[in-house]
Amino acid sequence: MSVFSHPEFDNHEQLTFFSDEKTGLKAIIAVHNTNLGPALGGCRMWHYASDEEALRDVLRLSRGMTYKSALANLKLGGGKSVIIGDPRQHKSEALLEMMGRCLERTGGQYIAAEDSGTSVPDLQVMSRFTDNVAGITERTGIDGLPCNGDPSPATAYGCFVGLKAAVKHQLGRDDLTGLKVAIQGVGNVGYRLAKHLRQAGAELYVTDIHEEQVRLAVTELDATAVAQEEILGLDVDVLAPCALGAVLNDFSIPQIKAKVIAGAANNQLALAKHDQMLQQRGILYAPDYVINAGGIIDIYYERVGHEHTKVRAHIDTIADTLQEIFRRADDSGRPTGEIANELAEERFMNK
Repeated sequence: MSVFSHPEFDNHEQLTFFSDEKTGLKAIIAVHNTNLGPALGGCRMWHYASDEEALRDVLRLSRGMTYKSALANLKLGGGKSVIIGDPRQHKSEALLEMMGRCLERTGGQYIAAEDSGTSVPDLQVMSRFTDNVAGITERTGIDGLPCNGDPSPATAYGCFVGLKAAVKHQLGRDDLTGLKVAIQGVGNVGYRLAKHLRQAGAELYVTDIHEEQVRLAVTELDATAVAQEEILGLDVDVLAPCALGAVLNDFSIPQIKAKVIAGAANNQLALAKHDQMLQQRGILYAPDYVINAGGIIDIYYERVGHEHTKVRAHIDTIADTLQEIFRRADDSGRPTGEIANELAEERFMNK
């Protein structure tokens, strides 16, 4: 299949494939749009089932970053990179150094941050060979505590802000006490979101592919562990997908009993039509690239001057953006994802 006819190709400006036999690196970097600024997005390492799956992921994710930055009012474009491999088995210092060299070859068009399967220390290794990395500088986090550059706390906080806005709009409640929330994925972001929710009085139901993360949530947050195949169909108020994408699809949507979907995972809709399917079932969907923008906001301020109070205030505006999307959707009778796309395109197209 030609890249240009790929169903996820959306006039991407740059798509680069890298391979290094010695280190085992196989990576793809996608730059979607740089109208508002350089493309910034995470570097994901994942054990993809096929090269085609990796290509599809990087194309979708890079496009999502363009829309995310535009709706977060940031002077950034959208890009993403993926490393094909199991991060728990195939990651090595030499592989990360080679990825740094590959990032340098993009000429500053793409700036990488951490993502699923990578960490701040990994990006610091890459930075030995390039300045095209972000989210690695020690600073004061949004909670006022020292932070090593990890954007996960900001992403989780933004998701919490957005979830509250969605609950208020759909369920008419400000108090989260007793709110039942099912969280799919309790990794760096999902666990922190769970912590915010627990502190607000919510009842938590969690699952993750890594059993130790589930045990931690059960022990520390009094969460209820749920099988992976059961989490999407639980009788809860809110479903928070915080793992990989495409979880909202033809098979899963008919099972969903939650009235609100508000989670940190990227590209939750398997296809554009699933936005409409959720609306038809009376489920309020908080578009993922709006609600999970806290991390990119945090990283942006690292580049222009970081002050944690300003970062937190900017992240709080996620609620305002969602409220506008929800109002427009109600007024027009159109699904929220479609409205969010429209708003983003107004900001980054033809600039």
